Amino acid sequence: MDKRPHALVTGASSGIGAAIVERLLREDWRVTGISRRPATFDHPAFDHLSLDLNDIGGIADAVAGLAPTALVHAAGLLKVGTLGSLDHDDSATMWRLHVDVAERLADALAPRLPKGGRIVFIGSRTASGAAGRGQYAATKAALVALARSWAIELAPRGITVNVVAPAATETPMLRDPARAGVTPKLPPIGRFVQPEEVAGAVAFLLSTEASAITGQQLVICGGSSL
Repeated sequence: MDKRPHALVTGASSGIGAAIVERLLREDWRVTGISRRPATFDHPAFDHLSLDLNDIGGIADAVAGLAPTALVHAAGLLKVGTLGSLDHDDSATMWRLHVDVAERLADALAPRLPKGGRIVFIGSRTASGAAGRGQYAATKAALVALARSWAIELAPRGITVNVVAPAATETPMLRDPARAGVTPKLPPIGRFVQPEEVAGAVAFLLSTEASAITGQQLVICGGSSL
């Protein structure tokens, strides 16, 4: 029987999700990666679950046979818009992927998480508010509320729930033409956050050393919050 810890990671095909998968595989985790596009990691401890997370009704069935040690919800997208020209379909899409998917995955998997299990959501520094990104910010702020609420519920089982909230990170999302009207600001450190840096924070929160950290939002902003 494989006694290695097992993480379920959404958004595994690129960006932060892929960096998290790579980091956990290096740290001797088994990883099941969820994404629509193929996520190919040449590693015997990696399995890919092809799943369109927009099909929220199929999520519970898709993960029914899994009993991971940790859930990491890294899948995300950014749509921008200012008041007077908001796209409400964009808002619904982001809410579904960021919040509804987190809710359904946690609801399905939390009862099966072992003592000492972990849940980590990838949020955003933008959760505190940003012009042109109000709809996106609202979904990321909701993740913090979910994490804090569920952290209280799961604390008696030794299960922690946290949010890692990066500022602008060097991923395909950063270069998405859809955000052309809202240019990301370079942090004071003079460069964008790297996906591997976010993955490192996630790996720590999944470790036994982080057992006393729960219900928190860890902001990785390169000084942008100063």
